[in-house]
Amino acid sequence: MDKDCIISTLNEFPIIAAIKSDSQLKQCIKSDCKIIFVLYGSINTIAEIVSQLKKAGKTVFVHIDLIEGLSPREATVEFINKYVRPDGIISTKLSLIKCAHSYGLITVMRVFMIDSIAMKNIEKIYSEKDIDFIEILPGLMPKIIGKIRSKTKTPVISGGLISEKSDVVTALNAGAAAISSTNSDVWFM
Repeated sequence: MDKDCIISTLNEFPIIAAIKSDSQLKQCIKSDCKIIFVLYGSINTIAEIVSQLKKAGKTVFVHIDLIEGLSPREATVEFINKYVRPDGIISTKLSLIKCAHSYGLITVMRVFMIDSIAMKNIEKIYSEKDIDFIEILPGLMPKIIGKIRSKTKTPVISGGLISEKSDVVTALNAGAAAISSTNSDVWFM
């Protein structure tokens, strides 16, 4: 799947299920969410988690920084690409994003917007061609979503602390391409 297909899917299904447990894995398979962010697992379990999601017809992104037993190195990206075979990866590390992009994986740069320094840091990555999407957390910041969208053509995913339908609508109206949430109630809205 390529970036344009992901954008098309997000236009129709803008809620991304972000899962952190086996019970959420089972729940998200039953949801209408087409894109899944896997935020848990280990070197021993991640391939099976991704396999189950793909069998259910889901598009899968693995948060490479959160997989137990793997280090933040290019060899990890190579391992994930070769043996796990997700559609893309999520990371807070630009070096891993660049490596994943070189393997043809769709990339999501996760950024925690906690202060003005974080905003300046995100300005440095505006022109990065290896970043397909920027996920900002917490997601309840319509003003920041708008600022980022006005400075970059990179689609923004809003995540973190989104729990009500009004949160989803506010983020999408502010310019987010999608929202991600670990709250399973949001997946079924």
